[in-house]
Amino acid sequence: MTEALQKKICMIGGFSVGKTSLVQRYVQSIFSEKYLTTVGVKIDKKVVAVHQRQVNLILWDLAGEDDIASLRMSYMRGAAGYALVADGMRRSTLDVALELRKRVEKDYGPLPFVLLINKHDLKDQWEISDADIGQLRNEGLWVETSSARTGENVEQAFASLAERTTA
Repeated sequence: MTEALQKKICMIGGFSVGKTSLVQRYVQSIFSEKYLTTVGVKIDKKVVAVHQRQVNLILWDLAGEDDIASLRMSYMRGAAGYALVADGMRRSTLDVALELRKRVEKDYGPLPFVLLINKHDLKDQWEISDADIGQLRNEGLWVETSSARTGENVEQAFASLAERTTA
């Protein structure tokens, strides 16, 4: 049997967009209403199969940053890909996510990523419209709506990202 691949995936985005909740949903299949601020970085692991090969996804949940300049870009070193997370109820978090993407590309070049517009279970309260999402897709971005609470698109997004990082 071949040795398992190891792929580092970083979760980046503004404060309180649901990065930790998405990781918990994906790794442990749970959702908690309790809000815990991530300080620095929290690391989780999930073993998945990609093209009949075992892949250890090492998920780095980075502390939320609304001040783009303060994100420690060194945490991205060695990443095979990343998930940008925005809160559908706060348009400003999409702007933060898109700025973070620019910083990642400037420092590390193009890496596979998915832009998750989170909290889809609260769609009726969203500030980010379907037209906004359509425009981002037209610009070539891979955008998914997700809900850490219901699990909507969480498994699929991470599985597709894992596949893209091993291609």
